[in-house]
Amino acid sequence: MQINKKVFLGGTCNESQWREGLIPMLLIEYFNPVVPDWTPECMEEEIKQREVCDYCLYTITPRMMGVYSIAEVVDDSNKRPQNTVLCVLKKDGELTFSKWQMKSLGQVARMVKSNGGQCFDNLNDVAGYLNAKKEENHEQCSK
Repeated sequence: MQINKKVFLGGTCNESQWREGLIPMLLIEYFNPVVPDWTPECMEEEIKQREVCDYCLYTITPRMMGVYSIAEVVDDSNKRPQNTVLCVLKKDGELTFSKWQMKSLGQVARMVKSNGGQCFDNLNDVAGYLNAKKEENHEQCSK
């Protein structure tokens, strides 16, 4: 019996296309919290999905306007370190993080890693990591 793994796709919104780049590479199920019209029901569903998904991915790009995703990834890396994944993309379209922003985000990544989470700097490695987790699950269920 195979148990399907699922990843929460948190992080930068603001018309960033990172989710559209990652989703075709995923072999596991996912929850995409981005919707055209954000309602209180959408917020409730996002909170529920963060709790029930096997992994919480937070991809941070230069399109980030707020800092709540940073708080979420640090919080999750403390509460569920084996399930927390951070990806910092230096570029998003024509936008690029500054040297100082990257230095600060590097410190966030070190914090997430020291708590037991996983950190990446590209979507290919994120997909590889998450897809390997699906395969680990499949192998365990086959034995």
